[in-house]
Amino acid sequence: MRLPTQLLRFAWLEAQSCAFAVALFVGLLVAYVVPLPLARYDALLVWCVVVTVAFWALGLETWREVLVVVAFHLLGLGLEVFKVHVGSWSYPEDAATKVWGVPLFSGFMYAAVGSYVCQAWRRLSLRVSGFDAAPMTVVAVLVYANFFTHHWVLDLRVPLAAVGLVVLRRTWVHFTVGDARYRMPLALAFALIGLHLWVAENAATYLGAWKYPGQLEVWEAVHTSKIGSWALLVTMSFVLVAAVKRWEGVLYAVPSAAVADEVWPDPPPARPRRHA
Repeated sequence: MRLPTQLLRFAWLEAQSCAFAVALFVGLLVAYVVPLPLARYDALLVWCVVVTVAFWALGLETWREVLVVVAFHLLGLGLEVFKVHVGSWSYPEDAATKVWGVPLFSGFMYAAVGSYVCQAWRRLSLRVSGFDAAPMTVVAVLVYANFFTHHWVLDLRVPLAAVGLVVLRRTWVHFTVGDARYRMPLALAFALIGLHLWVAENAATYLGAWKYPGQLEVWEAVHTSKIGSWALLVTMSFVLVAAVKRWEGVLYAVPSAAVADEVWPDPPPARPRRHA
């Protein structure tokens, strides 16, 4: 029964780590089904700001983590403005808080990824081993740049993914579930997060958060190629959070000779010595 119990514990911790994303989807759902006194995109911006402030006020995120969320919001907003300009997707509804065709709430969808990483770091006691920040930061910057440049030059997502796999070939993410300690390749974690973000993207476009060209008339599922794109984008989020965690001294795991599915239980109590 230990494996099912651990899986349930892990699922619950992951669900808690997605609190910001869940709150964002609650706002999307309410705005989708309930008539509002203001434009939907404007209402979503107000909701996202309230959620961000509430997370900080309730101690769910530190002020440093809020800064990471804000940074990722700005990076995401810049990407959104460009992508809407070139026609990759659109926000067809009117709103007072749209800038160059992009509602300001859209950056919070990227911020939700940064919030998830921060929350998971705390709830699962995440640490990394074999992580070299400098080359990974270079890869993350190139990934972000490629989302812009591939419209004019060769799309380098596949080569960048290959380089990222090489850089992360010895990098593990360590995490705690219950009384046990586990680890998995960091690259695998990125891929799994990318898969879940693709599922979330399908739900968000169904609720009309934004629309791809093929969804303007009738909704259709987002192409599975976006899974890889999201996995690559997660590298940028991770690098931002890792910089904060390194400053806080909680980035790297204590060196261990444990195996891949390591478990670090508490040592058994010492037996009392018998005296002659």
